[in-house]
Amino acid sequence: MSSQRLFGPSVSSGQRILRLRTVSFKDGNGNGSNGHKYSHGFNYQQRRGFLFIPRAGFAIVRYGLGALGIGAGAAGYTAYKVDEATTVPDWVKESLGHAKEWMAGVKVPELPKLDAGTLPKLPTLDVASLPGWSDVQSAVAQAKDAAALTLASADLDRGLDTAKPLLAINNNANNASASASKGTQTPPMPPPEHDLMVLTKKLIEVRNLLKTVNNNTNLQLPSIVVIGSQSSGKSSVLEAIVGHEFLPKGSNMVTRRPIELTLIHSEDSPDEYGEFPQLGLGKINDFKKIQKTLTDLNLAVPDSECVSSKPIELRIYSPNVPDLTLVDLPGYIQIHSRNQPPTLKQKISDLCDVYIKEPNIILAVCAADVDLANSEALRASRKADPYGNRTIGVLTKMDLIDPNEAVLKLKNPDFPLQLGYVGVVCKPGASNSGPGQALIRAEDAFFKSHPEFKNANASVGTPILRNRLMKVLEEHMGRGLYRIVDAVEKELDDARYQFKVHYNDRKISPESYVAEAMDSLKTRFKAFTKEFGKPQVRDQVRTMLEERIHDICEEVYWNDPRVAMLPKICADPVWATRLDLTFASLTKSGVGRASVQLVIDTLLENMEQMLTSDQFAHHPEARAQIMQFSNDILRSKLHTTVDQVENTIKPYKFEVECTEQEWQEGVKRATSLLETTLTKSESDLKSIKTTFGRRRLRTAIKQIQKVEREAAAAAAFNDDSHGGVIGGSGSIATASAAELGIESERDAKLFASAREALKLQKYVSTLQGRLGALRSRQCGVSANKSCCPEALLEVLADKLTYTAVMFIYVELLNEFFFQLPREVDNKLYYGLSRAQILKFANENPTVRKHLEVQERKATLELVMEKLRSLNRKH
Repeated sequence: MSSQRLFGPSVSSGQRILRLRTVSFKDGNGNGSNGHKYSHGFNYQQRRGFLFIPRAGFAIVRYGLGALGIGAGAAGYTAYKVDEATTVPDWVKESLGHAKEWMAGVKVPELPKLDAGTLPKLPTLDVASLPGWSDVQSAVAQAKDAAALTLASADLDRGLDTAKPLLAINNNANNASASASKGTQTPPMPPPEHDLMVLTKKLIEVRNLLKTVNNNTNLQLPSIVVIGSQSSGKSSVLEAIVGHEFLPKGSNMVTRRPIELTLIHSEDSPDEYGEFPQLGLGKINDFKKIQKTLTDLNLAVPDSECVSSKPIELRIYSPNVPDLTLVDLPGYIQIHSRNQPPTLKQKISDLCDVYIKEPNIILAVCAADVDLANSEALRASRKADPYGNRTIGVLTKMDLIDPNEAVLKLKNPDFPLQLGYVGVVCKPGASNSGPGQALIRAEDAFFKSHPEFKNANASVGTPILRNRLMKVLEEHMGRGLYRIVDAVEKELDDARYQFKVHYNDRKISPESYVAEAMDSLKTRFKAFTKEFGKPQVRDQVRTMLEERIHDICEEVYWNDPRVAMLPKICADPVWATRLDLTFASLTKSGVGRASVQLVIDTLLENMEQMLTSDQFAHHPEARAQIMQFSNDILRSKLHTTVDQVENTIKPYKFEVECTEQEWQEGVKRATSLLETTLTKSESDLKSIKTTFGRRRLRTAIKQIQKVEREAAAAAAFNDDSHGGVIGGSGSIATASAAELGIESERDAKLFASAREALKLQKYVSTLQGRLGALRSRQCGVSANKSCCPEALLEVLADKLTYTAVMFIYVELLNEFFFQLPREVDNKLYYGLSRAQILKFANENPTVRKHLEVQERKATLELVMEKLRSLNRKH
């Protein structure tokens, strides 16, 4: 192939090479015209080259070598400039030499040595807070990035490093000065390890919640039970852990009840105080008062018993105590005193055996100066915990024996415990600080003064005991965490099932139950006020007056033998006088007081019925209070109402005017009264005949009538009575017994019933006669009042009733209906405390069971939530 074919006819080979380079240079700068003009030749050179290598490859290699050359030149130039910048001029060297010679000739006097405690308190200087410090740091960062300022940045860093020790000296001087100014003050007791006690603190909260559910042993978390003989130092050990004297002291047996002590570490509050949840005394900051309260609660147990199993709950909040649950029990005794029961030793042993069962941890306290083989605490712990897996031994009074002997007792190969022994002194020294600090300081001084304990690496001191209790309690609680979760879940399922099945998931509260009970009472009371209005009161008063009319008529008219002739002889002035007497008997017999008392009795009776039914049947105290409220309101209005009623009925005591219509109504009511009385008398007579038989009763009546006639004849013949007159049952039973033929008790009853039947026959006959008179024309007009006294008394009773009821309703009923609901609200709803509301609700067995199941369910749900959070964390 010719060159003319490749590059054209008028271009030489040299020109072709030059043009190719020009094309490449122009293409690199983006000249599109030349590149377009010679693009054909450029593509051809990429396809052909030496040994079939494309010429574009040679171009790439050539450009890379050129870039490397430029970089190497730049690096060399930079190094040259840096070397030139770091070279110190000769005149600087000479100036430094002269300065060194001048400083060598200067004599500096020796400065006195300074005590750090005598240095004045200098202000603490925080470099980061100085103004412009952030600018300095940013400038240093920029200098480090620049190659020309590399050494200058290094010098600046060295200067800052030199300044930091000076600032540290200043801070140390201030700290030393502050420490010197505090004098001999002792730091507080070290707080417990936070991470160690997180699980224990949460589980103690769970334990306190579970105590409110039930006494299920599966839901019990371990506590530390402190046992030991009397005077072994139990109380001193507990007080050393707490840092205060708070347990009862005395020569006699003062710990008579278990003391369930819960220590709660309060990080956020410096206050130290105690609480008795059972007593509700609130916060007690004075530990002397706590001690006095514990003493009183223990001594409340009589000497005849000496020991009670009812525990005393005490919670102590302090930043200086760990989270622990402890139980202090009465100390073991060897022999009882003269004033103590013979079974005291066994009762104490049985009480301790109940508490040292699993899962509780046993803290066996023994005096170091006593042979451990005679320790009641170790004996009881070995019985409950044979392998010693949950028993910690505490040896008190370590200062009373030789240190070498004490070390041997702490190792104690004869009575080994898996959790080991801890030795304590618990004897506070003389100090002005708190008792806990004084005890720790005296105890620490004792053990430091005897190197035998340190050499033997013995566990001694209250801080060691505190830490071991914390770790052991946390370990045992954590070990039983999954067991507790399973047990709580099972109990929660059971509680939810009961709440669903028995109560349909219906929630109530003591307050809602009290409100419901009061609303129900007020609803029934309102219904009663509508039912017991004026018509009902009028019926009550009229019925009372009709009973009085019946008694007056029976006494004045119906027992008189001449009453059968009354329609014919009523014009006689004697009967008019009798009518006035009956009139006065009704109006002047205290109608006002009687009617008011009748209404009051009716109201109280209805209130009693309302309160004995439904909800208030379970609340005797509330029922008595409501009845007292009712009685007080009614009694306060009694005298006023009686006076009003008596004043309004005074006109009727002298004269009664009635219209013909009122008379006719009186006749009707009198007729109705007689018919009712007649019906009752006939019913009683029929009952007697049915009991003994008509024939036997008729025979007995005839015989009684015969004896009466003979007695009457004898009385007429002789004024002196020989005792044969049958005047009553006594004469029949004695004087006339032989004549009547009474030989047995049955015969006596027969003749007594016969006399009653005879009396009823006469009474029925009289009533029938009076009933006929009332129905006659003679009693049809009011002018014949003397002939129809029953009708006149009915007219008078009606007027008395209307007048009395009007004032009774205004003065008594309206006030009672208005005041009672408000009194109940003020005294029994708004006036109740939370404890009284809870007591009221628990008096109802159904509501108490409902609240228990609901509270149990809510508590278990809260416990389950806490346990699940602990499971996620641990």
